[in-house]
Amino acid sequence: MRILIVSQHFWPEGFHINDVARSLVAQGHTVDVLTAKPNYPEGRIFTGYRAWGCQQEDYHGVTIRRMPLFPRGKDSKVRLALNYLSFIFSGYAFGPWLTRGQKYDVIFVYGVSPILQALPALLLGWLKKSPVVIWVQDLWPESLSATGYVKNRFILKAVEKVVRFIYHHTDLLLVQSRAFIAPVRKLAPRTPIQYHPNSVDESFAKPAMPASHPEVPALDAPFTVMFAGNIGAAQAVEVIVEAAALLKAHSDIHFIVLGDGSRREWMLQQVRQQGLANLHLPGRFPVETMPGFMQKASVLLVTLADREIFAATVPSKVQAYLAAGRPIIASLNGAGADLVAEAGAGLTAPAEDGTLLAKAVMTLYTMSTNERCVMGERGRCYYQAHFTHEKLIGELIQQLEQTVHRTQGHTA
Repeated sequence: MRILIVSQHFWPEGFHINDVARSLVAQGHTVDVLTAKPNYPEGRIFTGYRAWGCQQEDYHGVTIRRMPLFPRGKDSKVRLALNYLSFIFSGYAFGPWLTRGQKYDVIFVYGVSPILQALPALLLGWLKKSPVVIWVQDLWPESLSATGYVKNRFILKAVEKVVRFIYHHTDLLLVQSRAFIAPVRKLAPRTPIQYHPNSVDESFAKPAMPASHPEVPALDAPFTVMFAGNIGAAQAVEVIVEAAALLKAHSDIHFIVLGDGSRREWMLQQVRQQGLANLHLPGRFPVETMPGFMQKASVLLVTLADREIFAATVPSKVQAYLAAGRPIIASLNGAGADLVAEAGAGLTAPAEDGTLLAKAVMTLYTMSTNERCVMGERGRCYYQAHFTHEKLIGELIQQLEQTVHRTQGHTA
């Protein structure tokens, strides 16, 4: 197949779609990516790129076609809105020109927030008579309300109408969580919907090479609780600060928060103000170092805010944690916590409950090393049975091919 991936984010930004694109090429498919200039999560355009102008790159056989983008900045709702809107504008203005003369069997949208990025894909699907498949990673407009970025009900209703339009004009909707099916179905009663979970690069499931990771404070502490990923409002990282404060008398226990995001500076302030010598925020590291970091930790931590939308979400880091074979604490509600419990891979605590998070940490701390290893191994076995990258890439190819076959009568 000739596949066009439309995604606001792509390499060198660390998103799972990078692995998907490489694997599709490895399976013999031709893959182009229509994307923007990299700026996530720092909020500024990466070195070697500039916000304006178009450019083309090659990435492991994937042809990347980049469009202009207004950088998102930090802690600015206005800049974030302009960032989202600029991708849509660039998609309309430059997408048809950058893909001129190209024919595609299918257009595949990596539907992280904002789902509005699918609008240019719909235009390209119409122009090129290609079916459009969206992999829904986040629920809109619910996520806008839950994260507090938009509270005006009229704006939320308008966004809902746009999302309904997008879903209605899509040939297949893939959802990353089974709990997404009902809310997506509500907006797309006639569009086919299938479950397709996230995976991670196979390196997460392989033993890390000794000394394969940079030096990080407290990584060699007797007991480490590691959080890795975006440090934002959706992650409710206040719960980590609360648990660290409750456990700061236990000198063996250290919290390590890897990554960057809108709430990192607030966490650093709390470390200083509360004297939390047991809470470390060393920053963001290349994605290839993550398997080594995770496998070095005693426990891996995932958190989400106490919102209805997040109860339907399975953070993609859960699959990475399962693959790493370390015990997991899921400080969240709903689908993500249920998955960890079903796998027998760790403990759960209600979202935003620092007291019960601290209790879960102490429970794992008092376990023997062997008990924790057994728990981690159960998680890895569950990952191998349900979430391996090879298995899910095969299923994705089948879903795309079936969509092409089903729609070829009116796309020819």
